[in-house]
Amino acid sequence: MEQDEPEATGRATARARDTVLAAARSWIRSSPGTHIWLLVIGVTSLVVAAASEGLETFLLHRTSSNIHELTKHPLQSLLISGFWIETPSSFLLYVVLFELLHANVERWAGTWRWLFTVGVAHVAATLISQEVLLVAIEHHAAPRAMRHVVDIGVSYGLAAAAALLTYRIPHPWRWGWLAALVLFFATPLATGGTYTDVGHAIAAAVGLACGPLVRGRCGGGR
Repeated sequence: MEQDEPEATGRATARARDTVLAAARSWIRSSPGTHIWLLVIGVTSLVVAAASEGLETFLLHRTSSNIHELTKHPLQSLLISGFWIETPSSFLLYVVLFELLHANVERWAGTWRWLFTVGVAHVAATLISQEVLLVAIEHHAAPRAMRHVVDIGVSYGLAAAAALLTYRIPHPWRWGWLAALVLFFATPLATGGTYTDVGHAIAAAVGLACGPLVRGRCGGGR
């Protein structure tokens, strides 16, 4: 008996959908830390987008890891600042970057190695960059108001993940990736970069320094 064409098409579509959903679930399970982080950022971005202008200003400053907050609430500000982004409209861009960088590094290096790398990079980059800013303020090279600057976001972790990914890329392409990273993070410093540029360079350096954690790893796994 000849198979009804619409019914066959429907079954094929359902199988394709199930295949895509299964692949998506497998990808998320293989990089849980990345997707939990993304979920939290999504929630905080919705909070900022729905907040009044006054509440938004309060939230962004209160969750910053700037000099003022680091002095008053050091541990809290270091932790919380990594779960907010200043512009909610850029969330989709961060989704793409997280999938390309964090998810791939977490699958390959393992959740704990990935988390250690991005965690250390976030803390080191924040503390060193804010110390650089403090020195600039004390030498009157930056206004005192910069003590309260909004300093939140996930870019330091992304810089560390991009640097650690260097060890995943096979030769000879690895050297091209490394050269691109150095050019990307060093150019702002050579042209009068900000304290944030210093932080990005520090985070990338931490990512490269964590190379021994992934030595010998040629596939995913935790």
